[in-house]
Amino acid sequence: MEHMDKTINSYFDVWLGPRDPRVKGWLLLENYTPTFIFSVLYLLIVWLGPKYMRNKQPFSCRGILVVYNLGLTLLSLYMFYELVTGVLEGGYNFFCQDTHSGGEADMKIIRVLWWYYFSKLIEFMDTFFFILRKNNHQITVLHVYHHATMLNIWWFVMNWVPCGHSYFGATLNSFIHVLMYSYYGLSAVPAMRPYLWWKKYITQGQLIQFVLTIFQTSCGVVWPCAFPQGWLYFQISYMISLIILFTNFYIQTYNKKASSRRKEYQNGSTAIANGYTNSFSSLENNVKQRKQRKD
Repeated sequence: MEHMDKTINSYFDVWLGPRDPRVKGWLLLENYTPTFIFSVLYLLIVWLGPKYMRNKQPFSCRGILVVYNLGLTLLSLYMFYELVTGVLEGGYNFFCQDTHSGGEADMKIIRVLWWYYFSKLIEFMDTFFFILRKNNHQITVLHVYHHATMLNIWWFVMNWVPCGHSYFGATLNSFIHVLMYSYYGLSAVPAMRPYLWWKKYITQGQLIQFVLTIFQTSCGVVWPCAFPQGWLYFQISYMISLIILFTNFYIQTYNKKASSRRKEYQNGSTAIANGYTNSFSSLENNVKQRKQRKD
């Protein structure tokens, strides 16, 4: 295993250049193998989990879901606060910020972004809860793609560009996750479900997040600094892929449902009208039947 790690690391060093020495020896960052293994195990569970649960009763998981979502809400809030304060302390430039000019604030950003990377491992549990509860319709291509790729992408980010211009997408995403996981936590309590109305707007917020990240990343391309350009182009490409997938999800989930509801309403209105016009004949038949029973 050690020989394999050294071989993989040497390939990465040739391909991407020297790593950032500030994260040397940090948990899970020294070698890519653990992150890769976790990702493969995740995909195996996504594939085999529904098969295993096929003939079993779904688990409720209500109590643990409340705790899990509350924990991720608080972690996301912590990361958002620390990232915002770190950016302000370091005087980060919105248009382009390299990885070595923020002073001590850079280390603050790096520490928070490690937690951001680690949170992507924790978030694998989102899918596992879907499997245990037999909500397999929620395990979409978008869901699996997003979860499986984020952990791997952020392993590379943490090793080569762990601060500077990397902060922006993580900051927005942490804010969105505060809203998202608080929603999921509350929705695990049946009494709260009638009062939860903002799910649609969370998806809209995610799409706005991707657009803003593309804009801010593009600023680093137009007005470059010492931040590596290759990472900027990769982030723009990845954000475009998420916009395509999330837009498709939004259309399938909300626009088509709204259209079907309108059709159901129209059909229901016709049925009510027909029911009203036919009510007299139904009433007459009921009266006749009661008379026959009396006779």
